[in-house]
Amino acid sequence: MNSSRKTAIIVGVLYIVATVAGVLSVVSLGSLLDGPDVLINVAANENQVIMVALLELVMAITVAGIAFMIYPILKKNSEVKEGLARWYVGTRITEGGIFLVAILGLLSILTLSREFVLAGAPDASYFQTITNVLLVVSDYAWMLGYTVFCLGALMLYYLLYQSKLIPRWLSVWGLIGAPLMLAAGLLPLLINEDPNSLLSMAMNFPIALQEMVFAVWLIVKGFNTSAITA
Repeated sequence: MNSSRKTAIIVGVLYIVATVAGVLSVVSLGSLLDGPDVLINVAANENQVIMVALLELVMAITVAGIAFMIYPILKKNSEVKEGLARWYVGTRITEGGIFLVAILGLLSILTLSREFVLAGAPDASYFQTITNVLLVVSDYAWMLGYTVFCLGALMLYYLLYQSKLIPRWLSVWGLIGAPLMLAAGLLPLLINEDPNSLLSMAMNFPIALQEMVFAVWLIVKGFNTSAITA
């Protein structure tokens, strides 16, 4: 098995790990951060919150790992501008870093919930204000992180389209899905759309499905070796 084949398998597995970790974190978090009793809910489900933070950390690290693994393949191709490939790596590092900010926001809420309980549930207004700030910071961090992801995805699939390292229909799928996800992320700001609405989920679905097809393709088929230059 040559190095490009091994790289394709690793990148495919990393895509799946990042997606599974992200989905599990959302499912595990559930509605703990909804409603007026956030601090009480978080304090009562401390282990669950810690597990969510760990899953989110896995996702943050994995998305950066994808870029580092695929970069040597991208830069080998004579049709691909190495500078744009470096930009792609930069976006994924930035994405992971922004996700870490969101994770810190969640862990800060966990710490605040402990203080709230130890204080014997005092006047909640002070604690609620801090909680709201941390929730907003975390939400904006996720929103910004996914925006950076979309920009990076556009770079990646443009590079893959130009280089023919994967079938062009798969690259075009990514080039269509990424802007849709970017638009979905902006809906809460533009028209106050619920990020969990059917419209937002429908706009996110194409790129989510495309990434899983892309991952399986890399694991099963690998990169087009005839498009890779030494």
